[in-house]
Order: sequence, then structure tokens, then C-alpha cells
Amino acid sequence: MLSFDLHERHGKQPIKVQPAALVVAGWTGRDEAALRHHIEELAAIGVPRPSSVPVFYRNSVLNLTQDSVLEVLGPDTSGEVEPVIVAAGGKLCLAVGSDHTDRKAETQGIALSKQLCAKQLGRDLWALDDVAGHWDQLKLRSFATIGGKRMAYQDGTLSSMRPPSDLIARYGSALLPDTVMYCGTLGAIGGIRPATRFEMELEDPVLGRTLKSAYDINALPVVS
Repeated sequence: MLSFDLHERHGKQPIKVQPAALVVAGWTGRDEAALRHHIEELAAIGVPRPSSVPVFYRNSVLNLTQDSVLEVLGPDTSGEVEPVIVAAGGKLCLAVGSDHTDRKAETQGIALSKQLCAKQLGRDLWALDDVAGHWDQLKLRSFATIGGKRMAYQDGTLSSMRPPSDLIARYGSALLPDTVMYCGTLGAIGGIRPATRFEMELEDPVLGRTLKSAYDINALPVVS
């Protein structure tokens, strides 16, 4: 069971969601030529090409967590800040979350790599209708603690990513109640790398508010 505070213009209310489906959307950038160029770059280092652009990976709902610590196997994982759609009853809401991914397993299969790590999700929601009209102005950023130093890891607006209406239409159906969809991410500043702590923000400069969440990463030893 996930617990949220839904922040609307007239106040906030607590909401509980028992997730029924988890969808992780990948390759959600609007510039398809740039996406395909990046796909070929990754293919050259062994990362399999996606079957479509965008692509929708199904994950177990057991991967969803709001805990402040993620336990992962080995040192080869990293977070990705993402806007997240939560179908809470009859309303679509927006949260901030992290598509934490096993990068070593990614060379064997992207779907596998995403299934191997928990997906952290913040505890605050906005009504999607309240931000849909200025989606492109929303600012997404993350900070990673690497080698004991906190640094900017991702930073940009959602103007480069497909809006929720586009993703949902491409997914093929309206999101059923209690579905959670991760909507894609931005490139990492300085390249993808592991961290011991991951912080994320989704800022709405129009309505003057920010969704935040953070978690520590506990890398468990790999024993053969």
C-alpha cells in the first residue's frame, strides 16, 4: 500500500493506493532522430536496442517502494529521476520517483535490469490536470552523493519529453485505476554512475511548488 498527500489548489488530502500495475516508459524523448542515434551508441557497447520508441516495460508492483533506503545487489546500479503518473481512483496524479536500474544487467536486457531494482516513489502528489497546461515548464533535477560529495546529476525541463497524454495514448489504453507509470528521464551530467544517496525534485515554477524525495543506496556484496 502506497500512502500519499494529494496537494490541490484548495488544500491537501491523504490518499492510499494499492498498486495494481507498474509501467516503466523508456525512450520518451520527443526528438526521435536523437533517440535513435543514442540507441545505436548504446548498441555499440552491448546494450540491446528497444523494440519500439517509446517502449513500455512492465515491472512487478512489488518493486514500488517509498522507503528511504534501497538495498541493491552489487555496485553497478544507479538512479534516474522521473515524473510518475499515479492513477489514484478516478484521477490521474503526478509524483516524482526514481527508476533505479542495474547497469551491469542492462547489457543483457533492459527489461531485466529494470526488474532487478526497487523503484522509489515520493509521498506527495499533484493533480495532473493542474500542471498539464504548463507541462513543458516543469523542471526535473536530481542530486547524487558520490565519493562523499553531493553533486548535480540531472537537470532540465520536461519540454524534451513526451507529455502524459502522448505516452498514455501510445501505451494503448487509458491507465486503469491504481496503475503507476514512470515517464522517462533526462541524461546524466557527467555520465551514468553509482552513488550512495540519490535526491530528486520536480519543480512547478508556475504554481511555485516542488515535489521532492530521496533515498540512500545500500549495495549488498555479490557472493559467488
